[in-house]
Amino acid sequence: MKYVITIQHPAHVHFFKHAIGELEDEGHEVYVFARDKEVAVDLLDAYDIDHEVLLDGQGSGVLGGVGGMATSQLQYEYKLLKRAREIQPDVMAAIGGTAVAHVAALVGARSVVFTDTEHAPANKITFPVADEVWTPECFHDDAGSSQREYAGYHELAYLHPDRFDPDPSVLEELGVDPEEKLVVLRLVSWDASHDVGEAGFDDIGDVVEQLEATGAQVIITSEASLPEELEDRRATVAPHRIHHVLAYADLFVGEGATMAVESAVLGTPAVYVNTLRMGYTDEIEARYGLLYNCQGAYRHANALETAVDVLDGEEGDDWDVRRERLLDEKGDTTETVLDALRQ
Repeated sequence: MKYVITIQHPAHVHFFKHAIGELEDEGHEVYVFARDKEVAVDLLDAYDIDHEVLLDGQGSGVLGGVGGMATSQLQYEYKLLKRAREIQPDVMAAIGGTAVAHVAALVGARSVVFTDTEHAPANKITFPVADEVWTPECFHDDAGSSQREYAGYHELAYLHPDRFDPDPSVLEELGVDPEEKLVVLRLVSWDASHDVGEAGFDDIGDVVEQLEATGAQVIITSEASLPEELEDRRATVAPHRIHHVLAYADLFVGEGATMAVESAVLGTPAVYVNTLRMGYTDEIEARYGLLYNCQGAYRHANALETAVDVLDGEEGDDWDVRRERLLDEKGDTTETVLDALRQ
C-alpha cells in the first residue's frame, strides 16, 4: 500500500516515527511531507526519515496573522494535492489533518486524522470531510460520525516504556549534577493558530528567579528569543534528546501542553501554564495527579506556588506510582496508529 503522512509540528515527527518504520519494514511505501517549522525537519533528519518539505516555516505570509495563516494553508494544500495526484496514495494521515482530509477526498484516498486539541480552529473544516477522526477517550468535543476513540495520549506513541528508554548520559551532556534538582522551563512563541489571544507567564525573569531560589537548576527550552540575561539557561541538548532530559528532571514548568504531557507520562510532575486547557490535560490532572493546570487570571502566581510546593515535597513523592497507574490504563498509541492505518 501507499501511505502519505504529513508533518506540521515537531511533536508530529515523534508521533508517527515508529509507525512509519513499521510500515516500511512491512514493505509499504510511505511518503512523508513536512512544513519546515521549528525543529520538525531537524527531527526528521535525526531519525533518518525520508521526507519532502512542502512549505517553509509557519507560513504566515505577507498578510500576517490569521489571514497569512489561511494563505499559507491554501499554498500547503495545493502543493500536497499536486504530489498526491502523482503518488496516488491509498491512505493519507496527519495530526490535525485539514490538508490531508481535503486532499484525500480529491484523490480517492482514505483520510485518517488524529487530534487531541478541541480548540483547534480548523476542526470545523476538517472533521466533516475526514474519513476517520481518532481522538483520546478524554476528548471533550464531538467529532461527528467519523470519530474513533482510544485509551491513550499522543505522547504515548513515542514515550510508552515499550518505545522509549531514557538515557542518563544526557545529564552529563548538559553539565547537570544528578544530585541537584532540575527544572525544565518551556516557553512557546504564541504564533500558532490556536494560540491567538492566549497567554502564559507574566514575567519569565520572575519565574526563573523563584525556581532557582529553591536551589534547583533551571534549563529553558524556548521557541522564541530570551532576555539576554537568561540565554545561558537555554538547553543545549539536541532536539531529539529532550525527552531524556524530561525523564530525569524533577519538575517541568511551561506553556506548552505537549511537553507538559510528555513529562507527565514519563513520571515527571508538570505545571502547565496556559489559558488553554484540553481534555487530556484535565484528565491527567484529575485522574493521575501528574499535571497541574494553571489557566486563570492568577495562573502565574499559582503556577509558581505549585512548582515550589512540588520541589519542596509538599505534593508528595510517589510520581512513579502515579505513572504506573496511568500506564496500566493507557496503551501504546503507536499500536492504535498502526491499526487505524492498516484497515
